[in-house]
Amino acid sequence: MGAHDRILGTFRSEYKERSPIYRARLAEWRKQPVVARAGRPTNIARARELGYKAKQGVIVVRARVGRGRRKRPKPDLGRKPTKSGRFFSPAKSLQRQAEEKASSKFVNMEAIGSYWVGQDGENKFFEIILIDRSHPAIMGDRQLSGMAAQRGRAFRGLTAAGKKGRGLTVKGIGAEKLRPSLRAWNKRGK
Repeated sequence: MGAHDRILGTFRSEYKERSPIYRARLAEWRKQPVVARAGRPTNIARARELGYKAKQGVIVVRARVGRGRRKRPKPDLGRKPTKSGRFFSPAKSLQRQAEEKASSKFVNMEAIGSYWVGQDGENKFFEIILIDRSHPAIMGDRQLSGMAAQRGRAFRGLTAAGKKGRGLTVKGIGAEKLRPSLRAWNKRGK
């Protein structure tokens, strides 16, 4: 068993056993702002899988997102009972919402990816890896400079969490109507 597997195993066991370290970590995160910069990744193995490098121009940000379905305000005036729904699930996943929050706060940076780090009864916590678009260390790295050139990755669904929402993880027969870009392509071809 390598170091990578041990780190992932430790992280999973802390969550399953609800260890005191894990609970103290959540209590501390609850007191922090919704989007807070983290000194280093909580789950270093997962961060490295997503492209994190301990170099200048790369930071890790922790974002808190409320769990559960969104409750809409009660509609004014009269409505038929069937038209006055109040609990609707948002079309975006919580992870994608966290990436968008982090990208909105750190405007000069682009989101590479994100991963789950914890949850309690009210919130889910994600860590987002961000890169500085104009940093010389990033521009010299071929892999990271390609991602830095894509402006607004989190908002356009170009991260892994966004691609799930766009239906890009399902391919082949039966997935023709999932992706909007394919629908437009098929209409042009006719």
